[in-house]
Amino acid sequence: MTTNNRIEEFLSQADEYLRQEPEASLREELSELCTRAQAGDAVACEELADRFTGSLRFGTAGLRGRVEGGTNRINRVVVARASWGLGRHLLQGAMGVSADRGVVIGFDGRRMSRQFAEDTAAVLAALGVPCWLFPVVVPTPLCAYAVRALKAAAGVMVTASHNPPRDNGYKVYQATGGQIIAPHDSQIASWIDQAPSQIDRLCPFEAAQAGLRKIISESVTEEYLSAVGQGALHPGVLTRQPISVVYTAMHGVGHALVERALRGAGLKGLTVVPSQTEPDGAFPTVSFPNPEEPGAMDRAVALAKETFAPVIVANDPDADRLAVAIRQEDGDYRQLTGNEVGALLGHDALAYMDTGDAPKLAVTTIVSSTMLSRIAEDLGHRYAETLTGFKWLADAAIRGLKERGEHFVFGFEEALGYSVGPLVRDKDGVSAIVRFVELCAWLQEQGRSPQDELDRLSLAHGLSVGQQWSARLPGQQGLAQIQQIMESLRQRPLTELAGVPVVARCDLKDGSSWAQSDPERRSMELPAANVLVYYDAEGTRLVVRPSGTEPKIKLYLESVGWPKQKADIDAVTQERKQRLEQIRAAINVRLGLD
Repeated sequence: MTTNNRIEEFLSQADEYLRQEPEASLREELSELCTRAQAGDAVACEELADRFTGSLRFGTAGLRGRVEGGTNRINRVVVARASWGLGRHLLQGAMGVSADRGVVIGFDGRRMSRQFAEDTAAVLAALGVPCWLFPVVVPTPLCAYAVRALKAAAGVMVTASHNPPRDNGYKVYQATGGQIIAPHDSQIASWIDQAPSQIDRLCPFEAAQAGLRKIISESVTEEYLSAVGQGALHPGVLTRQPISVVYTAMHGVGHALVERALRGAGLKGLTVVPSQTEPDGAFPTVSFPNPEEPGAMDRAVALAKETFAPVIVANDPDADRLAVAIRQEDGDYRQLTGNEVGALLGHDALAYMDTGDAPKLAVTTIVSSTMLSRIAEDLGHRYAETLTGFKWLADAAIRGLKERGEHFVFGFEEALGYSVGPLVRDKDGVSAIVRFVELCAWLQEQGRSPQDELDRLSLAHGLSVGQQWSARLPGQQGLAQIQQIMESLRQRPLTELAGVPVVARCDLKDGSSWAQSDPERRSMELPAANVLVYYDAEGTRLVVRPSGTEPKIKLYLESVGWPKQKADIDAVTQERKQRLEQIRAAINVRLGLD
């Protein structure tokens, strides 16, 4: 049935939604869209169809979408339903803890974040589930920390992280402090589907009077900052070795906590980008609030040139990611990749963190650099790989502790996410900034730079060259195209990567694998996921997967080179990069992405 034939159905759904939505601005913009659709406006009809074709699905990443009216968007109706589903799931005892322990609720500076947090608290309180609410905007890692600190049953963080300004999201944590994993996502989704059309809310005064609403005190933040300080691998280095650092919060919520953490560690040479310091959900000075995007750090680079700072650090809007740029010999700045920062921080933790008699564990994902595995092996420590997403890294850390008594010292994913120890069971851009700045000062104390350390690691453990790219395919048509790409690769698997034969592949959707000449290749015994992995005869790895949070198909390449001396590093790097460019071009043609 075409969109035009279903327009009355969508208008009926919109009418039902409008009776439930308490937010006037969302009602007004949807009503205007419906009026245009009724008048036959083709663009409005397509937009209405996209908003009401299905519902925004709740998964292990929670919810994320555009702030607009509609069942396939994020709004007060959808947030209320999600909160009702979470509350019912907790009351059933399905999370393994009593719902009486309450839910921690945090929010960032995006449009309607505070309102969504209040709606969450109101719905949970009406169900009899107590809530711990942050009174002001907070970084995501502080919310994750508070779940364990307050011994809560669960946590909710209202954020869309580094998504476009029009988006928002709803992220759920377990009592362990890590994001929910299966089967909790599908079980909560099932409860959401059973939510009534009119959901009760308890007002803040009544909830507080009933002991169902408590405000989180400043002591939780102070405890977090104290723990960050105690985790220093090079204590006192920022006091001994002055270093100049430029920081940008990118209009997010990281500034206050990052400045307190760095000042507490002894840093005096901190300069912040003033125009990007305060939280602002419109992100007025960046076209896309993601430090990975070209141009996002331009203001920080300009300020660093003025102050001659050797290091730039940046957070994304909810401060769970860290971006780094370092000054080069010519005075310009180079932004390090997530894999490079992961190698630097990973080696630092594996080499210098004191865990007593407990064995050390480092974890990364199947799309991140394999250099961490070689560093861990060469230093005699265990390494594990997980699916993409920090929920899986946190799960591996928890299982390592329970099953083997291992001390989790570091985890990362190439998309600028790092965990520098067991303090927070999610990526934490605040503690990672402190750890990285301390590392830079420690290297400077020895007359070395982060680039010198990267070169040393490449000579000792092999040089990993990676490339990641994606194609944004929005809407229902884009979703269908993403599914078609994955199915085409399953029906006609790649047999070569730009002329080099594929010798092994694995489909994580059903666990099937195939190897031509490498029977000893590591087993990829991971949970089912819509991910395809290929290895060619030169050891180059290709991973293809749909994004879990955005309408994108993502592709990742890695090739490893072995320079014999420092003078060889640039040549080996360029040779590996050229090879990856050839593969990328060939894959884009095959998948119709060029």
